[in-house]
Amino acid sequence: MRGAGGPGSPGQAGPGGGGVNLLALRSHNAALVLDLLRAAGDEGISRLELAERTGLTPQAVSKITARLREDGLAAEAGRRASTGGKPRTVLRLVPEAGHAVGVHLDRDEVRAVLVDLRGTVVGERRAALDLGAGAEAVLGAVQETVTGVPAAGMGGDGSASPPGPARPGQARPDPALLGVGVALPGPLDHSRGVLHRVTGFPEWDGFPLREVLAERLGVPVVVDKDTNAAALGLAAGGQGGSFAYLHLGTGLGAGLVIGGSVHRGARTGAGEFGHQVIQLDGPPCTCGNRGCVEALCLGAVERGDPREAARVLGAGAANLVGLLDIDVVLLGGRTVAAAPETFTDGVGAVLEAWARRTGQDAVPVRVAAGGGGAVAVGAAELVLGPVFGRGGG
Repeated sequence: MRGAGGPGSPGQAGPGGGGVNLLALRSHNAALVLDLLRAAGDEGISRLELAERTGLTPQAVSKITARLREDGLAAEAGRRASTGGKPRTVLRLVPEAGHAVGVHLDRDEVRAVLVDLRGTVVGERRAALDLGAGAEAVLGAVQETVTGVPAAGMGGDGSASPPGPARPGQARPDPALLGVGVALPGPLDHSRGVLHRVTGFPEWDGFPLREVLAERLGVPVVVDKDTNAAALGLAAGGQGGSFAYLHLGTGLGAGLVIGGSVHRGARTGAGEFGHQVIQLDGPPCTCGNRGCVEALCLGAVERGDPREAARVLGAGAANLVGLLDIDVVLLGGRTVAAAPETFTDGVGAVLEAWARRTGQDAVPVRVAAGGGGAVAVGAAELVLGPVFGRGGG
């Protein structure tokens, strides 16, 4: 998603209209400055450093930072000793100046988090959900969960909630809420926000989720696969290089970051990792194939054999490593969280054996940062990314 993307994206005035979109409509240069302010944290960064790192002139940086301070997005963070002349004033981002909501819409649960401009979670709410209960029931649950996210940092005392969703056509009154990112199982069309035949729930095929939710919530909405969102959040949080995020929960999928960017593919369908067939004529999978990694993994989990599930997951991961030559494999999802060492050890053992056969160094395997909230936090980053000049959604 680019800064001035399609309908409902943070770069375009959608149903929320007005001030909600001011941050995302800033210039590329301002986004570069904001990104450096975000990375600097509470210590801040001087205008001279901003000029050096962006390649902008000191005069341009002064104009940009003056506007950011005027809008409440930047503030002084003290002074720093200079190698010559007077001490330099350093600036910091004001994280509470804007917020985004990230929603993880799973097959049996919806989780919503409220994050500030640094991506720090300041509120969270979860509720049970049946993704097969029909559009009206699911949309109602998402709307209620988003509305009920505790608004610590927005309400002041930690007990308030953001204003309720607007009625269709009515602007949401809170200009600090930039939008809502929604992540759910694929496949789906990320660029249009339209669902395809979600594995196990074919009735969602063709549903315009982004458009419908934007109308109900009264703010811009971005939609992506759960694994892509988690991978985006991990990259924004400092995970470098090329990596695969493997999510094993109610299903199995992969989020791929290649060269620092989320790889979605020409039709935004990349990452359907769980549906690679590794056992011809194996057990049936909900996708219609037989012997998929997902079916074998989940079958082992249901039998109470996480070690076998980890071994199967490792076989799929080895295929991925051999195909893409990535730097690291990160594991996440509720099933991994229930037995993290079993999965890191099991997947790692398969990758080490593969490395010995190929004469290469073994690719490290780790549990992804963020735990069970990684997808929801990444969904919020779909909204925040363009504000800071990143690919985002």
